[in-house]
Amino acid sequence: MPAKPSFLSKLRIPVVAAPMFLVSGPELVIASCKSGVLGTFPALNPRTDKLLDEWLVKIKSEISNAPYGVNLIVHKTNNRLETNMEQIVKHKVPVVITSLGAVKDVVDEIHRYGGVVFHDVTNIVHARKAISAGVDGLIAVTAGAGGHAGLMSPFALVPQLRNEFDGTILLGGAISTGGGVRAAKALGADLAYLGTQFIATKESMASQAYKEMCVNPKLGPPPSFLPTVYTDKISGVNANFLIESLERNGIDLSATSKGTEDFSKLHADGKTASGKAWKDVWSAGHGVTNMKKIESVAELVDRLEREYKLA
Repeated sequence: MPAKPSFLSKLRIPVVAAPMFLVSGPELVIASCKSGVLGTFPALNPRTDKLLDEWLVKIKSEISNAPYGVNLIVHKTNNRLETNMEQIVKHKVPVVITSLGAVKDVVDEIHRYGGVVFHDVTNIVHARKAISAGVDGLIAVTAGAGGHAGLMSPFALVPQLRNEFDGTILLGGAISTGGGVRAAKALGADLAYLGTQFIATKESMASQAYKEMCVNPKLGPPPSFLPTVYTDKISGVNANFLIESLERNGIDLSATSKGTEDFSKLHADGKTASGKAWKDVWSAGHGVTNMKKIESVAELVDRLEREYKLA
């Protein structure tokens, strides 16, 4: 049985500020950790490995006694995988979140320096592969999550994972309140995995327009009336995107073939080699419907803690 990380008991509330593409940066990670939750960011957000090194130095200097995490894309299309790993090992990143591939050699390398590995899963098949690779935790990315989300209800997936795994379980999928965090614990998860709620914080790298769209989302068409759409036509992997951001970029999903863009090749200006402006195509989960205002990370965590205690 994987031992549960000792830092779980040190968190103010059992919350992870999930890593978000072009949103999570050093300021968001530092503010999250200082507020008592686990801050994380994608290794591909800094556009070079030199900048990744600088980000890690900055984070470590600001939060010497708090855990933080880096999301690593473990997939053959990530042409920075090897150099990303070099930086992760060099800085002994406490928590590594692996996505798009559970590879035992990667897990073992992180374990060698004492790091913890959590892996994204959307179903039991992928979970079993991750368990075989030796991960310490499973992140149940369920229906309604932002980014690359699954389709299963958390009420089905978390108990299914818990039946086969005694390690750490994280639950993501439209959790927007402290009551939702409490519900995740009641289901059997150890941590709640919140991304969308942190987009509109003052410390995130999201543009002002992105933040404003999150706190005032335009309802989509029937039958769901959701402000998001679940599609694989943007990145090649099913994910939730804000419908209004697609409309503003002239993207007609009915006329778009399955996306195949390689996010690891995104340039510093926010465009891929083909010229697509991914920085203006914005993701969010169903929890965007419960966002009210742009606030600091400290204010957000304060609210979550109050609601968590009340629940």
